[in-house]
Amino acid sequence: MLDELDRRILRHLQADPSLSSAELAERCRMTSAKCWRRIEKMQEADVIQGQEALIDWQDLGYAVEVSLRVTLDKTQPRAFDEFQAASREVPEVIEIQTFLGRVDVRLSVIARDMSHYQELYRARILTLPHIADIEALMHISRIKSDDGLPL
Repeated sequence: MLDELDRRILRHLQADPSLSSAELAERCRMTSAKCWRRIEKMQEADVIQGQEALIDWQDLGYAVEVSLRVTLDKTQPRAFDEFQAASREVPEVIEIQTFLGRVDVRLSVIARDMSHYQELYRARILTLPHIADIEALMHISRIKSDDGLPL
């Protein structure tokens, strides 16, 4: 179970993952050694699963984002597994989510422009296995995007 010191460490790590352990310890008002031990303990418990670089794909020339709602042919016993494996192979698919309900899977797809998206859609998306129905939702704006937890 996390105590207030652990939560303080996590709040500061979420706000600025590039902090050195000495800077983090200072902001959390504890010694570097104590801070590092707590971080190691949270890593061992998989509370902290790693750090990653967030790259703005729009700055790299990807101007289009589309959310695809996919319903799979559930008469096929391996439809979910085969669809997910194949969709993981498409580099422009940046997120895959599964659901219970009418929609089985949602894919977030990025493309450089509409021409690139059309090419990608026809050549890579529509060839994914076991698609029974697909609905495209064009992304207009991101109102809120926050991976941080309310600690």
